[in-house]
Amino acid sequence: MHEPDDATILTVERRGDVAVLRWTDGENRFNRPSVARWNAVLDELEADDGPLAVVCVGEGRIFSNGLDLDWISTAGGEATGFIDDLHALLGRFMTFPAYTVAAINGHAFAAGAMLSMGFDARVMRADRGWWCLPEVDLGLPLTDAMLSTVAAKLPKATLHDAAVTGRRYTAAQALAAGIVEEVADEADVLERAVQRAAANAGKDRSVIGTHKRMLYADVVAACTAD
Repeated sequence: MHEPDDATILTVERRGDVAVLRWTDGENRFNRPSVARWNAVLDELEADDGPLAVVCVGEGRIFSNGLDLDWISTAGGEATGFIDDLHALLGRFMTFPAYTVAAINGHAFAAGAMLSMGFDARVMRADRGWWCLPEVDLGLPLTDAMLSTVAAKLPKATLHDAAVTGRRYTAAQALAAGIVEEVADEADVLERAVQRAAANAGKDRSVIGTHKRMLYADVVAACTAD
């Protein structure tokens, strides 16, 4: 198991004004160490007051496979309050004061799919990977915060289909359903995401943050509710 301060969970690479976050932790599941690392990286980026846009990419065939259920089942007291902390991370990313793009290089399942909705835009790999909310098949209902996160960005019909059927969307289907903004070949996913991010890196970050907080006040409220 990674230690909470293990910087290899999520690394930061600067490409001019774009910060590329590389999540290379196997299946990129959410557990206490990964949530801690995400918050540390966001703290670092938020403290940078210069031009900035953010891209996140996974590794191989995985963007993120969601909650680390094995860790939750064995973590004991360390797991206390963990879901609340995950909710807070989703809300924080939804309102992050910079333009953000998800480079969905592979499967985005459950909380990984939820995280992708926190970005301002999504570029998905064309030939491999599904976007999916499988909770209906797992017997694990979405929390109010989780549903609010995906509802904020999805068309209502897509939200209904995804939540009620657990449908696995290919990239082409995700584009048609309004889940992602662009589809690209595997070799181009990251570059297309960086291009989108760079085009918006010079925008006023304070205004971006203010507008996001106004747009998604209901999401933040759900993600920070006790």
